[in-house]
Amino acid sequence: MSTATTTEAQDLAPVRTESLAELLISKERPPRPSALSASLTFGWRAMLKIKHVPEQLFDVTAFPIMMVLMYTYLFGGALAGSPREYIQYLLPGILVMSVVMITMYTGVSVNTDIEKGVFDRFRSLPIWRPSTMVGYLLGDALRYALASAVMLTVGVILGFRPDSALGVLGGVLLLIVFSFAFSWIWTMFGLLLRTEKSVMGVSMMVMFPLTFLSDIFVKPETMPGWLQAFVNNNPVTHVASGVRGLMEGEWPAADIAWSLGWAGLFVAVFGPITMRLYSRK
Repeated sequence: MSTATTTEAQDLAPVRTESLAELLISKERPPRPSALSASLTFGWRAMLKIKHVPEQLFDVTAFPIMMVLMYTYLFGGALAGSPREYIQYLLPGILVMSVVMITMYTGVSVNTDIEKGVFDRFRSLPIWRPSTMVGYLLGDALRYALASAVMLTVGVILGFRPDSALGVLGGVLLLIVFSFAFSWIWTMFGLLLRTEKSVMGVSMMVMFPLTFLSDIFVKPETMPGWLQAFVNNNPVTHVASGVRGLMEGEWPAADIAWSLGWAGLFVAVFGPITMRLYSRK
């Protein structure tokens, strides 16, 4: 036993400080990653989470299907005479509702990583500081696209017939851009609140008024005047109307402009707040 230990100790030469320093400075340091490269890397990390925890796809597969089926057959006969007629109006709105509601999971993921101490490692890396947050949002943008594809497929099966294929792509793109910007609100709450349950609670308090008090289910003209004032200025209403108009083969310039304006406002306001919280966390 002692002979083997002595032989092993002889094979492992002692490491001198000079040799270690020569090794570290013998080659040039790798270049610092660009902002785009770092953001895409963190976006890929968000996708790998789904690979290891596939249950995360529930909110972009089973949840949208349930929403389409439930609201189509629950309200279709009462509001439009038949589910097949109602889904022509409902599907673009319910698509917006489902995708906007799953944006809250961005804040939950951020809060979970903070609790695990992952951000302490990220902050020590020589990378563009916002890339961690942008990566989360880029990863979630793929989830939004998947949820949109699932809902459109179910809608077509149930009888939804859009007037323009390009309009469908334009509507989905408009929704993804808006959802990407809207997610900055939840990253702020993910950094600000202590637990993921708190993030979920606050998200629900904001989401339900915005989604249900809109034109997703019925036209604003059927509502009381005081309620129309809120509904007509609701950002979710502008997005739903914009997506619905594009899928009908029209060009709702006002709703598209309002949707993009709201998206720019969310990024301009909540982006700097989020990064300030991240720097101080």
